[in-house]
Amino acid sequence: MKTLVKGTLLGAMMISGSSAVYAGCGIEEGRISIVGNEFPAIQTVAAAAVACAGDGVEATANLTADHQKINVAGMQGNPAEYTSAIIANSSIVALMNEDVIRPLDDLIAEHGQDIPKNQLITINGKVMAVAFMANAQHLAYRKDVLADLGIEPPTSYEEMLAAAEKVRAAGASEYPLGGAYKAGWNLAQEFVNMYIGHGGEFYQPGSAVPAINNEQGVAALEMMKSLSAYMNPDYLTHDSNGTGAEMEAGNVIMMNMWGSRIGKLQDDEGAPPEIASNIEVGGPLMVGDSGTPATTLWWDGWTVAKNISDADAVATFLAMKNGISPSILNEETMGQAVWMIDGYEPAPVNQGVFASIAAGSTAYPMLPYHGLMHTALGNEIADFLTGKEDAATTLADIEAAYTTAATEKGFL
Repeated sequence: MKTLVKGTLLGAMMISGSSAVYAGCGIEEGRISIVGNEFPAIQTVAAAAVACAGDGVEATANLTADHQKINVAGMQGNPAEYTSAIIANSSIVALMNEDVIRPLDDLIAEHGQDIPKNQLITINGKVMAVAFMANAQHLAYRKDVLADLGIEPPTSYEEMLAAAEKVRAAGASEYPLGGAYKAGWNLAQEFVNMYIGHGGEFYQPGSAVPAINNEQGVAALEMMKSLSAYMNPDYLTHDSNGTGAEMEAGNVIMMNMWGSRIGKLQDDEGAPPEIASNIEVGGPLMVGDSGTPATTLWWDGWTVAKNISDADAVATFLAMKNGISPSILNEETMGQAVWMIDGYEPAPVNQGVFASIAAGSTAYPMLPYHGLMHTALGNEIADFLTGKEDAATTLADIEAAYTTAATEKGFL
């Protein structure tokens, strides 16, 4: 799976400007109901998909930061509330585990033969999703502040800590670091990055048995706690939107941020021009001496629900296909993502994602039981960061919570 995902992402860098013809607009039968995240690239895809509906066809999109809390439940009914979920490496696993999305091979054969092969996410021999963008977390920083203080942009978390102390000591910002450390999914993702950066393995070889209560796990937690000392005291409530707003307000000087969010930070809608024009991106941050970047590679794509009629499935497939057609690419949308779409031309705003790919970053673990690990991480790490537990106890609690959940699901 790691090879599949990295190959798919690398394919995004080599797409030529061919002129594939995409059909699907003017859908006159069926229902289209989309659930997904709310950042600009997904807003663009959903808008183009909904625009395909003809008169009398219901087409809606629910884009929210809480999409992972509602997509499974919203697709379990019969018929499903949502006919398509926009997902990524991690979130497709939950949908497959609950058997709420359908293989797309028959729909591709009839309606999607023109979709480039590198966009087809094949799992266990069946196409389960169509990818449309690559993503990764990497450095974002205020180039003017660092330059004024004679600080080079950090390339590692150790350098980021040293830079944060200099920024604070100079009075440029009391809380110069940011991060999507909101307790739950976001906090777990930061641990996943940090643990991989330290060279850690999540499971015993060839099994679903957890293996994070070790030296690398302790080091990952301790680095996260060191970083949190330079963050807003409310950092456990800050997701990507929250920490992004802190940078736009001029408070955060450096942070680890999703490439898909950079365009919003650099536009003229949130931050004042003197801040937005000075937000720059760097590559993925390193940590320790493993030589592995402390980030993960991702793809975002769309699925089709299982518990819907054939008419709804065809309508949804055609709408979503149009949502990622070359027609969505223009001067405004080019910088929203590293698009895996014919005609995409890399924009400077996306150089952090390309740097993450070029650095040999690891794909997020796409294992059927890793969602349970992610949940356990998100529920337990805050106890360490707030001083309620030591690192070893927190890691033991994570392994225990994961073991209970994995046993209930039959993975252990």
